[in-house]
Amino acid sequence: MAKATKKQALGRGLSALLKDENSDKLVGSIVEISLDSIEVNPYQPRFHFDSEALQELAVSIKELGVIQPITVRKIADNKFQLVSGERRFRASKIINNKTIPAYIRLANDQEMLEMALVENIQRKNLDPIEVALSYQRLIDEINLTQEEMSKRVGKKRSTISNYLRLLKLDPIIQTGIRDRFISMGHGRAIINIENQDDQLAIYEKILKLKLSVRQTEDLVKNLKEGIEKTPIQKKAELPFYIKNSLDSFEDYLNAKVSVKVQANNKGKIIIPFTSEQDFIRIKKLLQ
Repeated sequence: MAKATKKQALGRGLSALLKDENSDKLVGSIVEISLDSIEVNPYQPRFHFDSEALQELAVSIKELGVIQPITVRKIADNKFQLVSGERRFRASKIINNKTIPAYIRLANDQEMLEMALVENIQRKNLDPIEVALSYQRLIDEINLTQEEMSKRVGKKRSTISNYLRLLKLDPIIQTGIRDRFISMGHGRAIINIENQDDQLAIYEKILKLKLSVRQTEDLVKNLKEGIEKTPIQKKAELPFYIKNSLDSFEDYLNAKVSVKVQANNKGKIIIPFTSEQDFIRIKKLLQ
């Protein structure tokens, strides 16, 4: 629970305000509110709360108190709903705090959703798909244009568009971005392929070959141009029996010999020559 000095600095106690004839005086105030009187925001766009990070925040709150009040809206007598600050709310519950400092404001359902979405978009620890879904909800449920969103969240319109395009990816690839198997840059490269089967094939190659974003872009470019090759072809390791004999071959032939081996142990020995006379010399040695 926040220390007493902090409570006093934040504003009047909730019980005192509730005794006022007009309880709407709560609006615009910062007061200590019982955690049990607060319900979570049903419009919260965030899906995952890291348990380790919550524990760290809980330790900080236990030591220093809640430094930044949460924001709630009043929905009934002595009942409130979270607008923002769910991590602080959850962390306070972990350490069994009874109250939490809160700023009380008026907001309808649409404003609740918009505030929650915009606040979450501003956070740096959201994954790209969570950000993209937040933008999409602002379009679908608040009827904001990309231009309007750009002004609300302080992001370039092109940035918003890049996030929204991620939602065109196959759900498996979206999950890969959320779980940080691949980056947003990988996802943006894959988007340029419309066929989802091809998208998945590229996604599997990225994971298998550990391709960089640049290599993925090359792979996509080759696929669109009809070139069937991967941007990286790792050189196969020569078997020991060949490595052990290669120097002898080269010393005998006085030429740089190269060997290519297939998976079934079949292969080729390539002996270069520099002229007709050199070819005749090598031919005689081989006879």
